[in-house]
Amino acid sequence: MGMLQENGVEIGRYKVRTLMREAGLVCKQPGPHAYKQATVERPDIPNVLDRQFDVESPNLVWCGDITYIWAQSRWYYLAVVLDLHARRVVGWALSPKADTALVVKALDMAYEQRGRPQKVLFHSDQGSQYTSRYFRQRLWRYRMQQSMSRRGNCWDNAPMERLFRSLKSEWIPATGYVSATEAKRDISDYLMSYYNHQRPHQHNKGLAPARAEEQLNLLSGIS
Repeated sequence: MGMLQENGVEIGRYKVRTLMREAGLVCKQPGPHAYKQATVERPDIPNVLDRQFDVESPNLVWCGDITYIWAQSRWYYLAVVLDLHARRVVGWALSPKADTALVVKALDMAYEQRGRPQKVLFHSDQGSQYTSRYFRQRLWRYRMQQSMSRRGNCWDNAPMERLFRSLKSEWIPATGYVSATEAKRDISDYLMSYYNHQRPHQHNKGLAPARAEEQLNLLSGIS
């Protein structure tokens, strides 16, 4: 930009942003994201799950977490809810804000899509979104028990870490998305279609999560 100005070309960051948008270009050097890990331990919310990731049937244990996605020249935040039984994605939400409304929206989607199940254990890290009164009230309304990882220990929520790693390494473009609309469509295709119905999962002995659940239903005589 400095060389152009030296040659008499009037240009600034707003002009560059407009030209990039018209050309369908995205920045390769994103700024820092706003999602912060917990800094205060919450002993009042125990780690009930305690890394017991093998769950015998659906709708017994769900995990939630947030990651960040580069889209429309800024960070967006993706909240996902995972059913631990077959590692099936049951809810998700994308927002430019990493706030409590984001994780509540993902939880609401999971609750409705799974037929409003009772007595689910919901596990997450100690992010402020999950420790907020708003989110905890939602869990209480849905009659769910809360479990939390210990601060700074990512292995306490390892299935979520693996899901996000797969999403970013297998699917999301290296330069991010041009628009939020494109990001939502593409991420939905991965989570709810490819990941749930097509992608082989080692946990399910090579079956995709939805196929593993279907097999369980057949063996259990559930139509």
